[in-house]
Amino acid sequence: MSSLRLTALDALHRALGATMTDFAGWDMPLRYGSEREEHLAVRTKAGLFDLSHMGEITVTGPQAGEMLDHALVGFVSALGVLRARYTMICAEDGGILDDLIVYRLREDAFLVVANASNAQLVLDELIARAKGFDAVVTDDRDTYALIAVQGPEATAILAKTTDADLPGLKYYAILPAKVAGREVLLARTGYTGEDGFEIFCHPVDAEPVWQALTAAGEGHGLVPCGLSCRDTLRLEAGMPLYGHELSTDLTPFDAGLGRVVRFDKTTNDGAFVGRKALEQAAAAAESNPPKVLVGLVSEGKRVPRAEYTVVSTDGAPIGRITSGAPSPTLGKPIAMAYVDAAHAEPGTTVAVDVRGKHEPVQVVALPFYKRAR
Repeated sequence: MSSLRLTALDALHRALGATMTDFAGWDMPLRYGSEREEHLAVRTKAGLFDLSHMGEITVTGPQAGEMLDHALVGFVSALGVLRARYTMICAEDGGILDDLIVYRLREDAFLVVANASNAQLVLDELIARAKGFDAVVTDDRDTYALIAVQGPEATAILAKTTDADLPGLKYYAILPAKVAGREVLLARTGYTGEDGFEIFCHPVDAEPVWQALTAAGEGHGLVPCGLSCRDTLRLEAGMPLYGHELSTDLTPFDAGLGRVVRFDKTTNDGAFVGRKALEQAAAAAESNPPKVLVGLVSEGKRVPRAEYTVVSTDGAPIGRITSGAPSPTLGKPIAMAYVDAAHAEPGTTVAVDVRGKHEPVQVVALPFYKRAR
């Protein structure tokens, strides 16, 4: 008997013939057919994703904002109501415990969305860090199902199912709305590099919402999409994945994401968990960064995969691949890697050790792909 958790859309995925996989303890659709076709549908038309494995945590109370300023690296209390922010939760030594999106639902209520693999850790840390604050941390993972529609046709498709003001919904904003007549939280966020929306609904409403979007997508090229193409989409968009580009061994500054750390907070006397270590990491990254996260593009056919060694032209090890895959959009193998700063300049030629053979690759600036606005 499988102990994997099932989303509210599990029966629907199986009816669609999805290939399922264990992802962070959830039985999730990996692909429905061709992952390349799913990927290209999102880039050119639209894709529909079940993301119900993500971890939703609600923080409420008069000091909810101050508590999150203490717990996270971002200046959360400065976030406007119905706006969202990408941020991180770090350990005292500055190591990244997870990257998060925080939505401010009301003055005194925030929705924190954690990665599935780290959801329990983030919940436990937030509960511990809430001590001394007039704030309550609630595990809402069973309260929500999460569905995403992503791609150039996403707005046209969603508009057929809701009367929400989609043109007025800014990127990284959220609002209460109805989709297919069901109460939802509708966010203009995503993890594909395309315009799109993430829909937080009650699990009992997940299938009606999915079916309504599927019907609305007829004529717009909408296809159901699995986790496999979501990974290649985020890779092309240069978006980090926890456990690959982010880990407890790295600080936000190591990952080139120091911008999310706000040392200018005015709450808690500017103190937050990990501040001292992150100040030291910021200084070190500015003066002498040990490794830099870069993009790599290969002209060959062999794909640089995670944990492969990056070498200089004379064969000396200079870094490691964190994520790699064939890029359906570019038509070439691509990868992200941490390399020595001396070899991080775009245009530099290095190589990847692919099963004993050194495959030439070129360093490029991230992201590999950026959509036309």
